Amino acid sequence: MVRVAAQPELLLGWMGALADPIRLRLLRALEQHEFGVAELCDILQLPQSTVSRHLKLLADEGWLRSRRQATVHLYRMAPAELDTAARKLWIVAREQTEGWPAVKQDQLRLNRRLQERRETSEAFFAGAAGQWDKLRNDLYGRRFAQDAMLALLPEDAVVADLGCGTGFVASQLAPWVGQVIGVDGSAAMLKAAGRRTDELLNVELRRGDLTAVPIEDRSCDAALLLLVLSYVADGPAVLSEVSRILKPGGRAVIVDLLPHDREDFREQMGQQVLGFELEQVRSLLTEAGMSVTRAMTIPPEPDVKGPALFLAAARRRTI
Repeated sequence: MVRVAAQPELLLGWMGALADPIRLRLLRALEQHEFGVAELCDILQLPQSTVSRHLKLLADEGWLRSRRQATVHLYRMAPAELDTAARKLWIVAREQTEGWPAVKQDQLRLNRRLQERRETSEAFFAGAAGQWDKLRNDLYGRRFAQDAMLALLPEDAVVADLGCGTGFVASQLAPWVGQVIGVDGSAAMLKAAGRRTDELLNVELRRGDLTAVPIEDRSCDAALLLLVLSYVADGPAVLSEVSRILKPGGRAVIVDLLPHDREDFREQMGQQVLGFELEQVRSLLTEAGMSVTRAMTIPPEPDVKGPALFLAAARRRTI
């Protein structure tokens, strides 16, 4: 809470807090970084009882904030949170203590402390580099990285999930964007998608043919076709629809199969084609009125049994 400086007792309290060389040294250290009592004892070369007593007074007067980390209390000065008058007092005090020999000695020990922190982290990563991916996944899982990337999406974006299937992708996108419109021609798939997204108020499911997508012109910021093109007989018509529903500059992302010769796989999966060459995909997107920004193969994951995949990304041209 910001306190009004017009009251004399507040001003006198702030001035009293600054009227001690130890407290001034503490504030200079804690303006730069967050430290615990033991670290401050090392930096100022003072006993714990002395440091703790001065920290308590500074905290009571509103000069410091603290937080608990395990069994340690960490302290930090937050100049931006101070009353304007207190902040002015501190600026004067800091300038007047700049040349103190004790302050220069404190700074040297503070720098050494920070270097020790860096070396501890560097030593950990030097030893863990070979197994860091496994260690990170074991400790924290994989989901956080996916969520971090999804958080880059504009929160008001409208995304079309074309060939949405059972709604898995729509359910993953929904928390991060304004609206997801899932379109599929299969009633059974849409029923499953409905169960999965029932509580997601910004997911709308529509049944329709992808050669005549039931979405208004220029209404979507992005469109996804994930393992969809290989199931349609008229790929150019589908991509033309994608271009139609995208706003100028809107993005399309396609993931599908690279060329393969597994006719049995195609029949088993009910697909129309045996994959796509990257140049073929580039041409189809260009003819549909989009500018290709990326077309690349996706490295196969271990133990995956299906044909290799590609990813293509494009923007709808503004003219």
